[in-house]
Amino acid sequence: MKQVGDLAALFAHGPVAVLTGAGVSTDSGIPDYRGAGTPPRTPMSIAQFTDDPAYRRRFWAGARVGAEPLSAIDPNPGHFALAQLEAAGRVDGVITQNVDGLHRRAGSKTVVELHGSGSAIRCVECHSRWTRVEVLHWFDVGNPGYAEEHAGARINPDGDAEVGDLDGVRVPQCPVCGGMLRPDVVYFGEVVPTHVFAAAEQLVSEAGALLLAGTSLAVNTGVRLLHRAERRGIPVAVINRGPTAADSRAAVRIEGGTTETLTALARLLL
Repeated sequence: MKQVGDLAALFAHGPVAVLTGAGVSTDSGIPDYRGAGTPPRTPMSIAQFTDDPAYRRRFWAGARVGAEPLSAIDPNPGHFALAQLEAAGRVDGVITQNVDGLHRRAGSKTVVELHGSGSAIRCVECHSRWTRVEVLHWFDVGNPGYAEEHAGARINPDGDAEVGDLDGVRVPQCPVCGGMLRPDVVYFGEVVPTHVFAAAEQLVSEAGALLLAGTSLAVNTGVRLLHRAERRGIPVAVINRGPTAADSRAAVRIEGGTTETLTALARLLL
C-alpha cells in the first residue's frame, strides 16, 4: 500500500508524535460523535452538569447502565500498534482526546490525556478523588435494581447509556464532605489544564513529524498542536475516515480506518 509507505517515510525524520481522536477507539466498539451515520448529539457542557440536577441524574444513571457494556471493551490492534511503535523508539508519545484509557491498557507509556480520564472521579468541594467503580457502586446502593431494569439501553459516544425514568434517581455524593462528584474530564465549556497542554506541546516540539489519527480536529486544542507542528516546519500526516481540518496541510493523507493503517505501518517499521 503506497500511502502507508509514504507515511512510514516520515519516520525517517525521527520519532513521531501522535494525536488520536475517537476514530482510534471505534473499532473497540466505542461510537464517535462525528462519524458517518452518527445521529446528531450535543455533549453535556460543564454548566449543565454543575447547574442542573436533572443533567446530573441523567449522567450518573447513564454512566451506571453503560458500565457493563464498557467493561467488555478492550484496546484494538491500532492501540497495540502505537504501543509497539513507541517501544521501538518510533513514536515519542501519544496525545489523545479520548478519555477511555485504552492507550495505556494497550501498553503505551507516554500518554497525554488532553481531556482527562473517565475512570477518575473527584469532588468539586474538597477535591477528594475516587475511582469510577467506587462511585458507581454508591449509585447502586442508592438506586437498587436500577441498572438491571435498564440493561440493554443504547450506548452513547461518551460511554454512557441512553436511559429514561430519571425522576427518582439518587445522585452519589462525596462521602467525605457531601459535595458534588464529577468525572475528572474536560467538559465542553472548560479548557485543557495548562500543564497538560504543555506536556502535549513538548511531545510535538521534540518530534520529527506529527501524525493525526482518527480525529477530525473539530476541537481547538488539537488545532493548536497542528499549528505548533507547522511553526516548527515538521511534516504532518492524517489517517481518518472523512474530512479533517488538516487535510490541506498534510504531507500524507490516508482516507481509511486507523486500525488497519496503524497495523500496516507497524509491520513496515518494526
